[in-house]
Amino acid sequence: MKKIFLLLALLFLASCTLQQDIVTIKTATNDIEVIVEIADDIDEQALGLMYRTAMEENHGMLFVFSDEKQRVFWMKNTKIPLDIIFVDTNGIIVDIKENFEPCIVSDCEKYYSKPALYALEVNAGFVAEYEITVGDILVVR
Repeated sequence: MKKIFLLLALLFLASCTLQQDIVTIKTATNDIEVIVEIADDIDEQALGLMYRTAMEENHGMLFVFSDEKQRVFWMKNTKIPLDIIFVDTNGIIVDIKENFEPCIVSDCEKYYSKPALYALEVNAGFVAEYEITVGDILVVR
């Protein structure tokens, strides 16, 4: 019974629509707009993009934390490979994890970022396609 309740709760949370916004990544050569779902509370952040089987091009999830510190991300129950862009309080990209693969085992790889206030998850290959690098700027509206 507990497993059924947990599964129903997870499905409900996955179907909830998060607040959406547009962020802009400013590189040396481009301004790239990304439509993002905002994950700004602990429940939204814990669920992240788990269980999703696809994400539209130029879409992502923006994790907004309450303070700037090292972040730990893993891909447990995430079904699509992702790039993760970590951003400090000044909007500067300070770290990037490319092609983070889904994890189906119990002991998933963890990625420890440099101190960040935001983390932007996008489809794998996004960072390379748009030549995004550490030092570029993320503008959150």
